[in-house]
Amino acid sequence: MSKKESILIIGAGLCGSMLALRMAQRGYQVDVYEGRPDLRTTDISAGRSINLALSDRGLKAIKMVGITDKVTPFCIPMYGRMMHDIEGNMFTSNYSGRDGEYINSMSRGTLNGLLLTEAEKHANVNLHFNKKCTGVDIENTIAKFKCYLTKEKSEVDADIIFGADGAGSALRKSYYLEKKFLFSNSQNYLTHGYKELEIPADKIGNHRISKDHLHIWPRGQYMLIALPNLDGSFTVTLFLSYDDGEYNFNNLTTIEKVTEFFKTQFPDALELIPDINHEFFNNPTGALGTVKCSPWYFKGKTLLMGDAAHAIVPFYGQGMNASFEDVIVFDEILEKHQGDWTATFKAYENARKEDADAIADLAIDNYYEMRDHVANPIFKEKRRLEMALEKAFPNEYFSKYSMVTFNEDINYAKALKIGRAQDKALLNLIADSEIDTNGDLQDILKRVQQETNEILQEDKIAGLK
Repeated sequence: MSKKESILIIGAGLCGSMLALRMAQRGYQVDVYEGRPDLRTTDISAGRSINLALSDRGLKAIKMVGITDKVTPFCIPMYGRMMHDIEGNMFTSNYSGRDGEYINSMSRGTLNGLLLTEAEKHANVNLHFNKKCTGVDIENTIAKFKCYLTKEKSEVDADIIFGADGAGSALRKSYYLEKKFLFSNSQNYLTHGYKELEIPADKIGNHRISKDHLHIWPRGQYMLIALPNLDGSFTVTLFLSYDDGEYNFNNLTTIEKVTEFFKTQFPDALELIPDINHEFFNNPTGALGTVKCSPWYFKGKTLLMGDAAHAIVPFYGQGMNASFEDVIVFDEILEKHQGDWTATFKAYENARKEDADAIADLAIDNYYEMRDHVANPIFKEKRRLEMALEKAFPNEYFSKYSMVTFNEDINYAKALKIGRAQDKALLNLIADSEIDTNGDLQDILKRVQQETNEILQEDKIAGLK
């Protein structure tokens, strides 16, 4: 494939900056346009960051572009969940029964900034900020921009255009507005939104609760989660309905009502958030949605990638990891189809679409698991047993969470199919008292595998994937 082609990437977020770096390393001329200011010089989080949970799929991409040594110093390992009940009691649930498996809490802005800096080191990369894409002529590969600073409009002609501009992608919008081809597009939102809060560090800069865990306050119809930061603080996220239930974003309009909500539902968390008034009423409420669309490409000219093609809710911690894996898969396919962008784009979507849909569904699954099930006694027993099986049989048993998070060689679609069947088998065996959960682990493993295989066979007969 000729390296003379000019590459235009719309969006300098995590996916766009990772793609820019990799394409630059391959020798392409790359221009990246971003509507926001340069996050390395301007604070643009505005209470919308949702800390990253960096895991194996994302780390594989970071290794691919050769910046592992620059990223790992900013990671905080989290070995499991710590649940907080309404009485203030805590219990933990490890992410894996195998040694050395954990996810990493990392600042979104820090990682994004590192990628931009690495990309900018290449002479064949140009970054353009404050340039919002207003539309794309997909037939002629011309992108239209408006500068936030000067209000001037401009057009950029490129050979290939990548839309890595998130869930509100201008390129995806152009796909259905221009009506050049049959394009399916869906955006489904949860009835819940989110708001960021903060648990500050103590007076000497230490974390006030365990930094080795992702903290969850599950309450059925709503929940809090908290991820640690390097400065000793925690980024806290409240997930709450917009208008359902006794407490919702639409009726929490006074500090008295907000305080009542936290005192009755999250009393131990409230003690850790000293400025709940400022935090709650000054940080925006964000929406949570899933994007599915097809096709991702138009001829050999444009391609959607990352959230622009498949935005997901954040409850599996896989949004960024999935976007980074997009770049890995694309890079592998680019190697195979030298000289043919149409074949590259088609093969890429064929290889990736099923997995993108699967992780979107898995993220919804995990939303209900974290909100409703983690404190359930049967679910807690299931997780305890899974950890024991993984510890005893590290090469034979993988929980659904482990398949998704710690095994990048198992694709998302396979993890969804096997993981759901395995979960059903385990929960049924425990609920029906068909196994002694304190019995011989070898016998339990055989029984779980047998039940899982039977469920998979039933699903196959029923025509379910």
